[in-house]
Amino acid sequence: MILKKISILNFKNIREASLELSPKMNCLIGHNGVGKTNFLDALFYLSFCKSSLNPVDSQIMTHDSDFFMVEGLYEDESGKQTDVYCGMKRGTKKHFKRDKKEYKRLSQHIGLIPLIMASPGDSSIISGGSEERRRFMDIVISQYDSVYIDALSAYNKALLQRNALLKMENEPDAALLDIWEEEMARNGEVVYAKRRAFVEEFVPVFQKIYAVISGGKERVSLTYISHCQRGPLLDVIRRDRFKDRAVGYSLHGVHRDELEMMLDGYMMKREGSQGQNKTYVLSLKLAQFDFLCRTASKTTPLLLLDDIFDKLDAQRVEQIVKLVSGDGFGQIFVTDTNRDHLDRILHNGCFDYKLFYVDGGNIVEKTDGNGQQV
Repeated sequence: MILKKISILNFKNIREASLELSPKMNCLIGHNGVGKTNFLDALFYLSFCKSSLNPVDSQIMTHDSDFFMVEGLYEDESGKQTDVYCGMKRGTKKHFKRDKKEYKRLSQHIGLIPLIMASPGDSSIISGGSEERRRFMDIVISQYDSVYIDALSAYNKALLQRNALLKMENEPDAALLDIWEEEMARNGEVVYAKRRAFVEEFVPVFQKIYAVISGGKERVSLTYISHCQRGPLLDVIRRDRFKDRAVGYSLHGVHRDELEMMLDGYMMKREGSQGQNKTYVLSLKLAQFDFLCRTASKTTPLLLLDDIFDKLDAQRVEQIVKLVSGDGFGQIFVTDTNRDHLDRILHNGCFDYKLFYVDGGNIVEKTDGNGQQV
């Protein structure tokens, strides 16, 4: 899948942009805070129906605007074109359309345009709480498995209902607790099975990519830990109902799943340097890309690389450049504050590319007087 054209109105600091894009490499250059990441977030929005940075849709509008709009024209490997539109007026719900037909449920859109985004904020996958690592799994699996999306949604709904009962001042209805616990267990077992299968297939790819980028200097691992490994989930949830009632929320279930991240046998969170952490996270993202190439809707994902070279030594940068310049990747969007790293990528391969300069939310293609890239 490639994005041929994009139009943006009032999306964060981008008041208006209409761009024709390269099918291979698109490089955005500009100082920090000028709108490069906001442009990538608009692409993310078209894939996931939400921002990667702010869950509140009304807050992604330009401050003094009453609406925002993002529209992209995509083309798959067979040449078929698809128009995706999203827009929202302040105070109303957002609208998402595919070829001018509005979706009944936004989940029907997820997976149509597979996308992987790597950014400095991804360090929270290592340093943040377990919810960050569950989100990492959810973003990948939801792009190729609609059953997973439905099961996770149903589980979260049941979890909210059970927690509401546990918080009641009076003793909750035991029969209602039974119903929501059964719903949690039934859907939680589905979520667990799909997460476990994903991790088993994902880890070897991740370890191979990390070894390439690091030059084989370090050994990394990724281990999935879940309460489902203690036995039938319904039994696990009900075992500590009294304790859950005391604290007012559910202590057991797939909402507590964890990914244990290790470097040379030690916890990555405690032992990894800035460069090692960045290598670890980027390897996770590139492994996501490889995984989706084999499991998603039989189309190559878009790859978004936002300011990824900072804190990496020259050898690791060189290996990353070789990886993303290879034939295995499709359309790529790269941002940086200067041209040094981007020029290395462009000189490393003979492929189509476009350069865009970003300043104050304005995005301008950089060409010479004859329309050639410079």
